[in-house]
Amino acid sequence: MTNSRTGWPRGRTMWILGTLALFAAGVIVGIALGSVWIGLLLALIVSIGWLIAYESWRGRNVGIYDRDDDGAQL
Repeated sequence: MTNSRTGWPRGRTMWILGTLALFAAGVIVGIALGSVWIGLLLALIVSIGWLIAYESWRGRNVGIYDRDDDGAQL
């Protein structure tokens, strides 16, 4: 029998803790800037980047070089 992948995925806990830390830092920065909403907006933007970087790291796609793909070429 095959094992079904139900349950809590490995690594999700660290991603959630990192996101919460980013939002806490965003609130602190927002208080320092005078507006908590600006801090939360900055935290949201940074957390999207955190999600992209974290999922790329989990997928083991970091540092892969494809000699046929050097970006946009004419």
